[in-house]
Amino acid sequence: MSDKASADITVITKENLSTSGVTLEQAVAFLHDHLEEFRDTPAAIENAIRFALSANNREKGFLIAAHKGGELAGLVVMNETGMDGYVPPHFLVYIAVNRNFRKQGIGKQLMKTAISETKGDISLHVEYDNPAKKLYEAVGFTSKYAEMRLPR
Repeated sequence: MSDKASADITVITKENLSTSGVTLEQAVAFLHDHLEEFRDTPAAIENAIRFALSANNREKGFLIAAHKGGELAGLVVMNETGMDGYVPPHFLVYIAVNRNFRKQGIGKQLMKTAISETKGDISLHVEYDNPAKKLYEAVGFTSKYAEMRLPR
């Protein structure tokens, strides 16, 4: 385990993906592994990442990577909804911290970066029993609605 010194943060867009130190495949594998019981399928994770990186200048979204000691310590996927005014224009799809770096402030560092890199409101989905809910509340998120789904 590393100490609590801050991680190196990189905002990743389509333009700098090749120099970011994170490949699409690594991002998918990292999120699938470190989201643990709250994970989606690798295909769903890849779709969210591809959407975030599908346009220039963060038009559809971006990723945020945290590295510590040369190792990927955390990752965020932020998508743009394009629906400002009635739905928050930003949707935090995924945030995960490498289990070897948890409880060191990296999640909070990633959240603060995600907030500072967006203009306007942000939404996210979190299960009630997910420990990350406390982090979201600590940085200012509140619960406004219960999400309901019609599975088909």
